[in-house]
Amino acid sequence: MADSTSPAKATLPKSVFAVEVPNHELLKLAYDSYLANARKASATTKTRGEVSGGGKKPWKQKGTGRARFGSTRNPIWRTGGIVFGPRGNENYKLSLSKTSKRVAVRQALTLANQDKKIVVDEIKTTGKTAEVVKYLADKKFARRTLVVVDAKTPELIRATGNIQEVKLVSATYLNVYDVMNADHIVISAAAVKAVEKWLDGSKA
Repeated sequence: MADSTSPAKATLPKSVFAVEVPNHELLKLAYDSYLANARKASATTKTRGEVSGGGKKPWKQKGTGRARFGSTRNPIWRTGGIVFGPRGNENYKLSLSKTSKRVAVRQALTLANQDKKIVVDEIKTTGKTAEVVKYLADKKFARRTLVVVDAKTPELIRATGNIQEVKLVSATYLNVYDVMNADHIVISAAAVKAVEKWLDGSKA
């Protein structure tokens, strides 16, 4: 099922898992950037030219004692159009340099390591979900678990795909959001080397 390696502290390189975290400002930027870039501009509203009705003047121009209106599609009417509302083409993306992203990932992994969330181990499975469930139960990982591997295998994808509290990621796709939201991180020895190489800039 799982082959345990040596303790995490003895195998995790300090250049990635024990860096200085002067403040959480960069982590906040990277976290917000991930959420913003995943946001879809799905909300849309209708302007006064798109709402139905309004073809007839609601009442005559003078003599009623009421304010003058030419259309019920006026934005101040309850059924009128919306002014400056979302149109579905808004751009919510936030840009962060590649260097800053990698520094933020180092900081996030460092904090996770300090909180003893990281376990260097390899989950071996034939593709059965029950095998991963048993592994998590043996480790007493009852909450959100991030599984980091050097390369995803069809068996591991199939075994973890139906477990809601488990997320499987490749080493070079690690991000601050996943690391900070995980209660436990299971990372293989090969993935540790891949993460170190990636964050050093040797691998894009």
